Amino acid sequence: MRKLLVTSALPYANGPIHIGHLVEYLQTDIWVRFQKMMGNQCLYFCADDTHGTAITIRAQAEGRTEEDIINEMSLAHQKDFSDFGIEFDNYGSTNSEESRAVCHEIWKSLRDADMVIEQDIDQLFDTEKGVFLADRFVRGTCPKCDSTNQPGDNCGNCGATYTPAELVNPVSTLSGTTPEVRTAKHLFVQIEKLHGFLNEWTQSGTLPPESANYLKNFFLNEPLRDWDISRPGPYFGFEIPDSPGNYWYVWFDAPIGYIGSTSQWCAANGEKLEDWWKSDDVEIHHFIGKDIQYFHTLFWPAMLKTSGYSLPTKVHIHGFLTVDGEKMSKSRGTFVRAAKYLEHLNPAYLRYYYATKLSSKVEDLDLNLEEFVARVNSDLVGKVVNLASRTAKFIQETGLSASYPEDGGLFESFADRGDDIAAAYENGDYSKAMRMIMELADQANPFVENNAPWELRKDPDNTQKLQDVCTVSLNLFRTLAIYLAPVLPDLAEKAGELFGEELTSWNQAKSPKVGGGIAKFKHMMQRVEAKAIETIIEESREEAAAAAKASETPSNWDDSDEAITATPIADEITIDDFLKVDLRVARVIEANEVPEARKLVQLTLSLGGDETRNVFAGIKAAYEPADLVGKLVVLVANLAPRKMKFGVSEGMVIASGPGGEDIHLIEPGSGAKPGQRVS
Repeated sequence: MRKLLVTSALPYANGPIHIGHLVEYLQTDIWVRFQKMMGNQCLYFCADDTHGTAITIRAQAEGRTEEDIINEMSLAHQKDFSDFGIEFDNYGSTNSEESRAVCHEIWKSLRDADMVIEQDIDQLFDTEKGVFLADRFVRGTCPKCDSTNQPGDNCGNCGATYTPAELVNPVSTLSGTTPEVRTAKHLFVQIEKLHGFLNEWTQSGTLPPESANYLKNFFLNEPLRDWDISRPGPYFGFEIPDSPGNYWYVWFDAPIGYIGSTSQWCAANGEKLEDWWKSDDVEIHHFIGKDIQYFHTLFWPAMLKTSGYSLPTKVHIHGFLTVDGEKMSKSRGTFVRAAKYLEHLNPAYLRYYYATKLSSKVEDLDLNLEEFVARVNSDLVGKVVNLASRTAKFIQETGLSASYPEDGGLFESFADRGDDIAAAYENGDYSKAMRMIMELADQANPFVENNAPWELRKDPDNTQKLQDVCTVSLNLFRTLAIYLAPVLPDLAEKAGELFGEELTSWNQAKSPKVGGGIAKFKHMMQRVEAKAIETIIEESREEAAAAAKASETPSNWDDSDEAITATPIADEITIDDFLKVDLRVARVIEANEVPEARKLVQLTLSLGGDETRNVFAGIKAAYEPADLVGKLVVLVANLAPRKMKFGVSEGMVIASGPGGEDIHLIEPGSGAKPGQRVS
C-alpha cells in the first residue's frame, strides 16, 4: 500500500469558485478517488489562501473585518466543492495558527542557512488608502514600448518585465490617484544559493516535460533572482517575528498552507506531522495550474529543501479553461460560478466532460458547449446507463443468473482492460481512460441490441435466456460503473444500490456478480437539455451586468470624478499643437482576431475611395471582431507607422475607458462620412 499526500493550489478567499477553478479540483479529486479504489492510503489537503491587500480592500469597502470575509468565503468554497463531489480530508486556512507555526519554522531555517538579505526598495504608495501597492493594483504606461493601461509587473503588449515604480504615469486601481514612490525595507531569499539543486530537481522527472523545458531557461545564463518575501505594513497576514512591521508575502505562506492543513488533520487523528511531511515512505503530489508553476517549482522546493521537509514526488500541471475556444468572459456569460452551474445541471456532467479533456500534458482545456451536451447524452446516458435501464426491469423477479453465462468473452475482455485503464488514471491521462471505457461500452451495447431482451420476455420459453442476457448486460454495466467511479462517484453509488453492494474497489471489476436479486431500478441520469446551458449563460451574463451596474456611482448628471482623477488632464498645449494631429472619420471594413496577441484586434479602415489603413487596436476583451465591421470610428491618420511582430500598424483608433473589457470606441454620429476631418 502506498502512502500518498495530495494537494491542490489554494483558492483565494476573495471571490467564489467558478468553472475554471473546478478544472484543477476535479482533476485532483478524480486522482485521489482512483488511488483509494486501488487500496492506497491517500489523503487530500487544501485550504483557503487568505492573506494580502485585496482582502483588506474588500473588507474596508464592506465595513467588515478581514476575518469575517475569509470565514464566509471558506464556507462558500467548501459548499461548492462538496456539491461537485470533491472530498478533502482536511480543508484549512492560511490564517490558521498551524500555518503560522510552520511559517516560523521554515523562516528560521532560511535565516539559519544565511539565505535572507535585506534591501531598501522603491515602492509605490497610495496616499489615500494608506497602503503600499501590489503589482496588480497599479496600472500605467509600459516603460519599454509606451503601451498604456499596463499592470505593475509586465506588459501585455511587448512582454517586458519591470517593477511598479518603473511604470510611466502610474495610477492606483484602488483609489484612482497617482501613487508616490516611497522607500521601504524588504527581505529577500537568495534562492541562487540552491541553483545546482533546483536545476537538478526541476529536470528530475518530477515535472511534466513541458514545464521542465520551460524552467531550463532560468538556469542558463543568469543567476536566479532573489525572491522578495516580505511586504511592509499595513498588510493582512503574518508579521515576521524578527522584522517588526514587515509581513510575509502571500506567496510565502500560501504553499505552507498545505502543511498547516495537514497539521490540523494530524492533530484530529492522532498522527504526527513528520510522518507525512518528513518521511521517505510518503509520496507528495501537487496539482496546480501552469500560471503558478514558477512559485511551486523554484521557491517552494527551495523552502522545503532548506527546512528539511519532503520534496514533491510529482507536480501535476494543467492549462487554462476556455469556453467555445475563447477566454472566459463575464460579458459573454461564460464566466460561470460553480453555484450557478449547479442551479441547472448535474455536477456529474462537468466531472465527466473535464475528464474527457484532461491529460498528463500541460495544455489548455476547451469547454465546447455543443460538444458538452452531445458527449454527455451519447456516452453516459446513451451508452452506459442505457445498459442498466434497458435490462434491469426484466429480471426484477428472478434476479441474476446463478452462474455467469456465456457472453463470447465480453466480460473477460472488460476485466482484462482494467490494468490499462488504471495506468491511464495513474498517469493523469483521464481522456485516454475515458476513451477506453467508452470503447468497452460500444462493445456492450450491440450485445443487448442483438439479444433484444424486450423481445425475449414475450415468450415464457425464453425465461432462462432472458435472465442470462440481462445478467451479462448488468455485469458489463457494473464494470463500467467501477471504471468510471473516480469520475462519477454518484453513478457508482447508484449502481452499488442496484446490486446491493458498495463499489469501492478496483478489483471488484475482475469478478462478475451472480446469484441473488437486484434492487428496483431507479433513474440514474437524465439527458442534458441545451436550454439549460443557454439559461446558465444568460443568467451569468445578467449577473455580471448587475454587478457592474451596482458598482457604478448613482447620480443625476452628478458624474464621479474617478476617471478624471485616475488620468489627470495633460499639460496645456496650443491650437497649433492640436492641429498637428489629423483626426479622421473611418469605417471598419474588416476586423480579425490576432491569435498570438492577448489584447489586439486587426482592423482594416476605409477613409473613402481606395484609401485604407491597417491598424492594430487593443480592444479584444471589449469587442467581438464581427461586431465591428461597418462601424464608424475616429482614426489618428497621421501617426507614424509602428512595426509590430504581427505586422505594421498605420494609425490608432480613439477610445475611452481604463482598458480590458471596459473600453469604448469613440463613434462619430450617423451623418459622418469616412475621410472627414474631426476638429
